[in-house]
Amino acid sequence: MSVSTIDAAARTTGIIREPAVGLLVMGRKRPGFDPAWGADVRARIDEVMNGLPWHVIVPSENIADDAELSRVIDVCRTRSVDVLVLVQPTISDGRLAPLLARFWDRPLVLWATTERPEGEMISANSLVGTHVMTATLRQLGRPVEFVYGAPEEEETRRALRRAISAVHATTSIRSTKLGLIGYHAPGFVDFHSDPVFLADRLGAQLYHMSTPELVDRVNSWDAPELEETIASFRSLPVDLTTELPVTLDEALAMQARYYRSFRELFSSERFDALAFRCWPDLPTMTGHWPYLALARLVSEGFPIAMEGDVDGALCSRIAESATIGPVYLSDWLEHDRSTITIWHTGAAPFQYAQPAPAQGAPRIGVQFNNKKPSVVESTIRPGMDATLFRLWRFDGRYHMTALEGRTIEPRRHLLATNGLFETHDVDVRDWFEERIQIGMPHHVCLVEGFHRELLRRVARLSGFVWC
Repeated sequence: MSVSTIDAAARTTGIIREPAVGLLVMGRKRPGFDPAWGADVRARIDEVMNGLPWHVIVPSENIADDAELSRVIDVCRTRSVDVLVLVQPTISDGRLAPLLARFWDRPLVLWATTERPEGEMISANSLVGTHVMTATLRQLGRPVEFVYGAPEEEETRRALRRAISAVHATTSIRSTKLGLIGYHAPGFVDFHSDPVFLADRLGAQLYHMSTPELVDRVNSWDAPELEETIASFRSLPVDLTTELPVTLDEALAMQARYYRSFRELFSSERFDALAFRCWPDLPTMTGHWPYLALARLVSEGFPIAMEGDVDGALCSRIAESATIGPVYLSDWLEHDRSTITIWHTGAAPFQYAQPAPAQGAPRIGVQFNNKKPSVVESTIRPGMDATLFRLWRFDGRYHMTALEGRTIEPRRHLLATNGLFETHDVDVRDWFEERIQIGMPHHVCLVEGFHRELLRRVARLSGFVWC
């Protein structure tokens, strides 16, 4: 199973649903301004929407009164739409904005288009109409994303895709069911999750299970049930020739048990994200770490985090829903003025690893401390545009931050997962100190690409403090 195969599988085996977009064309009872220009803009809007990588529905060509708006919203709900994009090629009826706020309680995308560039008569008033509607919705407490520009401009199209991704990621963490197996790792109080806080801030349920319940599942699989899963582990982009304290068959059988158990929990309990306590419980109770299984799960798009880091799992759900995942959940090991050593205990996504046969390509190994199987030794590939980000609770509110940079060759080899992140946007020493003063936990999330602005918009839509 190559990395490209995992990328494809992540879109079908994970629990993340891609955005389903509804285009709401806000119109008028009677034609106004320049109908020919409005029709031309409308055709160019369709071209943009048809070019999106997501499913788009257009339930009406002219929403001009509350009856039609109500009908359209019902259609969108029936079709499982989760992102509404509102356009008005010519100015629409601003009185529909309060009705929309009543009918739809999720964030919205409002897109205003430009005027005809020639002639002395205004042609559309699209920006004015969209401004009216946006201001009204915001004053009514509705979070919105705003896009302005001509449909044919690439900058406009990028802004629209970013807005849709931000809204979809924001809705993906609302009213969710979050699993926590066990507790946070010993001493990692910065990961402590409060079910009342999660319910209050996200409308989320924290569903708690014990580690013995997980271990019972792990031990419940019969050998014939595991044969296909074990075979699929052998085809992962991981070198399996490392000498282990157990046979390879035994190691892969246990990873298959972990993998099937976590997959079953996502399915049977309908978890939207999951965190679990790995050490010291699991290797003590089973003799095996779950990190090869965990690396596969995060590579396939499952928002799952080790060491009881529920907010880390939420970060993964945000990234996957915004189509910028998978997430490498890492310790912040050390830093200097411009670099951060990103290191963790062997469960990074395969997509971010050095490709074989380069030194640092993924290989099965033992945990660096107690020498038990199975972890994934790998090096985060250098030369990758990347964003480090984190969501956390502090002083009664959620906070979020992000930093853009690039991965470079590590200065030294480190056991487990090793990487080096470089940025010249800030003095890392000052940036780090400012954020630990407001409680930033010791796990950070790495994703490929520059996504600070997208994440800032998710924070704004969600009511998080951006820092």
